[in-house]
Amino acid sequence: MEDNRLIKKSNFFNFNHYNYGEAYFGSYKGMRYRLARNPLKNVIFIPIDQRGEAHLEASVWSEPYAYAMTDKDKITTKEFEFTQDGFDKAIDWINEQYESRISEWKEEHSILD
Repeated sequence: MEDNRLIKKSNFFNFNHYNYGEAYFGSYKGMRYRLARNPLKNVIFIPIDQRGEAHLEASVWSEPYAYAMTDKDKITTKEFEFTQDGFDKAIDWINEQYESRISEWKEEHSILD
């Protein structure tokens, strides 16, 4: 199956990797993004039925600052089910954020050039 997204699924860690408690960070033409398990906790060696509730958290914000250095009110975040389907939907949402707010990202990108 061909991935027609601007930000490809193959750019991200595979879904199971998020069970290690590591966030994925990326950027695309003025937009920064993050995808992580919430709570951000390494549960890979805990039996699935004992891991507790979790969801995927996708976030986007304008360049140039890193996630930790950006005011939280300037970061747009959405939660998704912690499933393969939720993973796909989170990546779609990140792409939709880029496309629906393209002028915002392009403005930030041109400032950096």
